[in-house]
Amino acid sequence: MAAEGGGKEMNEIKTQFTTREGLYKLLSHSEYSRPNRVPFNSQGSNPVKVSFVNVNDQSGNGDRICFNVGRELYFYIYKGVRKAADLSKPIDKRIYKGTQPTCHDFNHLTATADSVSLLVGFSAGQVQLIDPIKKETSKLFNEERLIDKARVTSVKWVPGSESLFLVAHSSGSMFLYNVEYTCGTTAPHYQLLKQGESFAVHTCKSKSTRNPLLKWTVGEGALNEFAFSPDGKFLACVSQDGFLRVFNFDSVELHGTMKSYFGGLLCVCWSPDGKYIVTGGEDDLVTVWSFVDCRVIARGQGHKSWVSVVAFDPNTTSVEETDPMEFSGSDEDFQELMSFGRDRANSTQSRLSKRNSTDSRPVSVTYRFGSVGQDTQLCLWDLTEDILFPHQPLSRTRTHTNVMNATSPPAGSAGPNPGSNGNTITTPVNSIPPLLPRSNSLPHSAVSNTGSKSSVDSAIASGVSKFATLSLHDRKERHDKDHKRNHSMGHISSKSSDKLNLVTKNKTDSAKTLGTPLCPRMEDVPLLEPLICKKIAHERLTVLIFLEDCIVTACQEGFICTWARPGKVGLLSSQNQANSPSGTVV
Repeated sequence: MAAEGGGKEMNEIKTQFTTREGLYKLLSHSEYSRPNRVPFNSQGSNPVKVSFVNVNDQSGNGDRICFNVGRELYFYIYKGVRKAADLSKPIDKRIYKGTQPTCHDFNHLTATADSVSLLVGFSAGQVQLIDPIKKETSKLFNEERLIDKARVTSVKWVPGSESLFLVAHSSGSMFLYNVEYTCGTTAPHYQLLKQGESFAVHTCKSKSTRNPLLKWTVGEGALNEFAFSPDGKFLACVSQDGFLRVFNFDSVELHGTMKSYFGGLLCVCWSPDGKYIVTGGEDDLVTVWSFVDCRVIARGQGHKSWVSVVAFDPNTTSVEETDPMEFSGSDEDFQELMSFGRDRANSTQSRLSKRNSTDSRPVSVTYRFGSVGQDTQLCLWDLTEDILFPHQPLSRTRTHTNVMNATSPPAGSAGPNPGSNGNTITTPVNSIPPLLPRSNSLPHSAVSNTGSKSSVDSAIASGVSKFATLSLHDRKERHDKDHKRNHSMGHISSKSSDKLNLVTKNKTDSAKTLGTPLCPRMEDVPLLEPLICKKIAHERLTVLIFLEDCIVTACQEGFICTWARPGKVGLLSSQNQANSPSGTVV
């Protein structure tokens, strides 16, 4: 990583940066925000979030963006790198009183040019189902706050389902809902379904089916985020007690756990092939955890404050075979071979699977992921085969392969839109998808639209029947002890750390977990350095989304920024060269 300059250099907001695949450039005309900007102090403490959906309309510009700022929620046509944003014409705008939007998620299975289903979670605990195209409000869940009064931290549709969704709260509870059922007029009563170490799952007891279908209690303190695996079978949760917990969602089995080096974990994401999970949190680190081996395989050090978002970039993931005949030419020949980027991306699934086949040729794999934090910095990281497979010798390909934008056609040519058909993409556990849809969540599992709801619902019913008779297990008593390592405690967030965001006292003895497989010491695992680490905002960063032709970031000021990938500036190229502020390329 190139070293930053003096104090002025470190405080300068970057508008472009260079990686091995080329120049990423901020498109100032593609910045989204509320039409009438107001000072930051009025935004409140709830983070700005962004969701994408493709509605598959006939115009060829089916991308839509939703974002929340303070008490307001906006829904726009997203023009990305193609055309400047028109903030004067939102498709839908909502202003809430008494509560604020905290998170949202589109149902990609049901999205059309005439209708989309958008779930919105709120600071007072409610969840709303709206259609911003029809400008309708369909249903309000937990309206009387009888289910949970705490802030909604994460809401997502269950992969492959048109009706099921999962909601997490800062109370540490998650609830499974069905949009077709009501919540009832009295507080729900629960019956134990299954209990394990630091988690319990209950079903709702009632004469007729009602919401919530299931209640999960996970860990101690706030449940900060959850993410479904690419195949939809597993659920990764991160909590304020510093634990990552990975569950088999249908069977309600705990697959594995990991403990942060210090403090709470705030964010989590899966690799496109489902083999690795990355977390970030109050230890200022990103941690890479192997799903197969259930162990920490690397940590990344580069942020100066809490890490708020982590995300994998499927478009710069590189999978190469080390065939001596194939790579025996010059570097020019190698680059010519790499120019067939889209064909290469479409074949990554079969190439990656060869590592587990009888083919003896080694495969070189590089994953790219990114992180943003309260230090206002964007970091990009490469996870390479020397980290993933430390006991295997490095191949010659390792010295040649650039982690490049494999799906990018040459500058000036238009590539296909991955979300143009409106369908989700199948992602087997042992493969990397060629492209991901425009979405802030991982792709849904491959379940047909006609059978998705019934199959998922039957799986839930099967799980309820199977585990209803399980007995209680004693929960281990643990004692609170703060770790002595000198990490920041979110100082950039000023007053943003409200009561729900404070460090929760828990029963885990950090001194007993440090140095164990649950939480290895720093010297016991490889330490990654970021490829780039750039200050790109004035306020804490709350969004990082990798799309096919750009990267989308957002900060707590309410500015949603588009960073064009190399060769993807498109129609705004000449405008940005003339009008955008000059940035320092390092």
